[in-house]
Amino acid sequence: MTGSFSPIALSVNVNKVALLRNTRHLGIPSVTRAAQLCLEAGADGITVHPRPDERHIRAGDVSDLATLLRQQWQGREFNIEGNPTQNLMEFIRTVRPQQATFVPDSEDQFTSDHGWNLADDATCRRLSGLVDECHALGVRVSLFMDAEPAPMQVAHSLGADRVELYTEPYAAAWGTGQQAAETERFAVAAQAALDAGLKVNAGHDLNLHNLTHFARHVPGLCEVSIGHALIADALEQGYAATVQAYLRCLREAGH
Repeated sequence: MTGSFSPIALSVNVNKVALLRNTRHLGIPSVTRAAQLCLEAGADGITVHPRPDERHIRAGDVSDLATLLRQQWQGREFNIEGNPTQNLMEFIRTVRPQQATFVPDSEDQFTSDHGWNLADDATCRRLSGLVDECHALGVRVSLFMDAEPAPMQVAHSLGADRVELYTEPYAAAWGTGQQAAETERFAVAAQAALDAGLKVNAGHDLNLHNLTHFARHVPGLCEVSIGHALIADALEQGYAATVQAYLRCLREAGH
């Protein structure tokens, strides 16, 4: 194995590999081969977000990746994302990944674009029961959240272990006059999560340009999940060089 672990874990989302594969019926590019190459390069884990319409990750991919990680990469993390009121819990019950990330997507949503609304009592009651079920299965739970401090204590009260900060607003502000304000907003939200007893993950539109700054300024960051930008970079640089470049960004953050 080449590469080295970063104090902040890098989980590679391989959805876009599956999306490309699904445009033909040849089985290429291989999702499991992509995961293998990323893990060999030092990635700390693999993320998938299997949607009900299987437009990218399919049920078979989840099973194949679980087998790969269990048989060859014990100690690396498998993170399965999705809406627990749709198809996510079936995968959690079958695969028992290290982490489940609950995301409030609708079935036909183009991509994740907001966190949970924990001001809704019905949502909280439903999430609490599902978090408990995951814990009974030995699975850590992260809630996909907007960068707002107020709901973090509620997230903790529901039993969540972590929150994943939805970072598209930060990425959109990168290089503009709003960059400093957005960075500070995420730092405040992360600190609120830490103060509530949660650990902090982050993901969405992080890339080689904005990642180090984010990781340097957001306290307590445990893990980033990166897919679209990393796979796009890998088309030009290859999986190994790309994963190692992202790991360098995290190391340069100085955590």
